[in-house]
Amino acid sequence: MAHPPKTELRDKMMALEVEELQAAREHYEAFLKDSRLVANEPHERDEMAAARMAADLAHGFDDPIHDHEAKIDALEALDTGPNSEVGPGAVVTLNGRNFIVAVSTKKFECGGETYMGISQESPIYKKMAGMSAGDSFEQNGVEMVIDAVF
Repeated sequence: MAHPPKTELRDKMMALEVEELQAAREHYEAFLKDSRLVANEPHERDEMAAARMAADLAHGFDDPIHDHEAKIDALEALDTGPNSEVGPGAVVTLNGRNFIVAVSTKKFECGGETYMGISQESPIYKKMAGMSAGDSFEQNGVEMVIDAVF
């Protein structure tokens, strides 16, 4: 199977993160807007409670914004050079599935194949870090074989 260039994979992951960041910002701004009361008008208790709840919800969207910004920074710094061992920037085919060691993402299509980003903090990465094509390990009682690393 021919994989697309790593730069193309990184660009696809970047687009996913930018989309997620924009959605998180829109949610944050919508709830923040609902939390603002007009300063020169009297307000009912229900209005004040609803504004406070909207402010609390807006702050709940603040962390995802920072998470997506950090993922974008990590992708911008990602080494897209060749790899022969599982490590940061490696594309790993594992039991027929394609993973990119960078940041966690949802599944996505690129070059006719399905990929998913995993972080260096993921349990599966920790088990296969430093391994090469042909190596195997056990994950949740299942034998996992590294088919390819590039």
